[in-house]
Amino acid sequence: MDNQSSSTSPHVIIFPLPAQGHITPMLNLAQLFCHANFQVTLFITTQYLERLTLYTDTKTRFAGYPGFRFQPIPNEPPSRQLTCHEDLMGWIAELVQGLAVDATPILQKMINGGDVSCMVVDGWLSFAYQVGNECGIPVISFRCPSACCVWAYFSTPNLIQLGQVPFQEEDMDKLVENVPGLDTFLRNRDLPSFCRTKDRATCLGLQQAFADEVQRTSEAYGLILNTFEDLEGPLLSLLRSKCPRVYSIGPLHSHLKHRLDEEKTTLPISSSSLWEVDQSCLSWLDKKPAESVIYVGFGSLTILEKEQILEIWEGLVQSNKYFLWVIRPNLVIGGENGTPTPTALLEGTKERGCIVSWAPQEAVLAHPAVGGFLTHSGWNSTLESITAGVPMLCWPYFADQQVNSRYVGEVWKIGLDMKDKCDRKVVAEMVNDVLDRKKDELKESMARMSEAAKKSVTEGGSSYCNLDRLIQDIKMMSIKGAD
Repeated sequence: MDNQSSSTSPHVIIFPLPAQGHITPMLNLAQLFCHANFQVTLFITTQYLERLTLYTDTKTRFAGYPGFRFQPIPNEPPSRQLTCHEDLMGWIAELVQGLAVDATPILQKMINGGDVSCMVVDGWLSFAYQVGNECGIPVISFRCPSACCVWAYFSTPNLIQLGQVPFQEEDMDKLVENVPGLDTFLRNRDLPSFCRTKDRATCLGLQQAFADEVQRTSEAYGLILNTFEDLEGPLLSLLRSKCPRVYSIGPLHSHLKHRLDEEKTTLPISSSSLWEVDQSCLSWLDKKPAESVIYVGFGSLTILEKEQILEIWEGLVQSNKYFLWVIRPNLVIGGENGTPTPTALLEGTKERGCIVSWAPQEAVLAHPAVGGFLTHSGWNSTLESITAGVPMLCWPYFADQQVNSRYVGEVWKIGLDMKDKCDRKVVAEMVNDVLDRKKDELKESMARMSEAAKKSVTEGGSSYCNLDRLIQDIKMMSIKGAD
């Protein structure tokens, strides 16, 4: 990446949805742009910025880049009580509506200042697309999910129109028709979770929402995806038939590390955690045999009922395997209902388990004691597991996670799909499958994919070249904007 003076370097606005799984990859992209000597303004809510400052060294991370700055947005997240993933989708919708009100005037003022080259906007934030288009600024869409999920999003309006969505409970395992490239193995249960709503009116609302989002993506200058060609090449080809330019530049966390190592820079890469990381779990792992531990983490948005927690917990204890489990502060619904935890679970955990409120996930997955990852199949977690070479046991929760889980188990063969079963016997059996019975075949497939992921971000690799192409395209925008 060649150096430019700040007077000629592009100025890029990056605007993620303020959620852990969205801001993490977009912070990595921001640092990659800074490393290319871009000026970067990252829009972020004041609450999220305060928590980043409290729990991470993010400000130190970007202090070495004089062209970077945070643009705080005075926005408060919705206060609604979350009891299920339908509530979570409503919470996200309210969050976006609030951001539209609070961020639009700030965006307009900055763009009208005259030096913005382009905007990289989270796929959920359609209002920001509109602002960019009205102000004559190129907008690049950043979709945080997998390519397979984005393609399913493109197909959803048509499925609703054909009456295939919503579907009945008894049709969960029926193959989905009219999703090109996925119709030989994708089941109804593997569609994004919001396709399961039984309310027709809600489904029609989703149809319009998805139609709008798909249209925005198609109209954008380009589409950035945190994936790589060897993993999702066929899906990327399908998306290129809908979008003018697709930049697959992932895995972003690995890509950033390689670029910084390549330049022998001492600038740090910090986490983007909303919670305080408990490093003590690494010392606990140090005392365990190689590949003997199942790591359990359900991300930043999953919410579980106390009964579900107990079933998973029982399964982990009954597996007779070591387990490291992240139970974040707001994971459990009804956790204060006074129901005592069974003594057998407490004793089993004391013998073989470690429970923390938040873990340094990349370091955990890279630890030699970890042999498997029981995950919600969020895309960041999936990519981190692939990079580390750790087979997955997938328990998808909502949104893109069902599609990711199906691909992990059926297409890539790098893990097992537990579907949405929450049964102690299933958990115990499948933990043993990952760590013992199917260990060798899963590790063999994962080793190949992990090597492909690492190769993609090295010089000459597909993601490496695609990032260089993206950087050059943005430079051209800056030159044209100055004319």
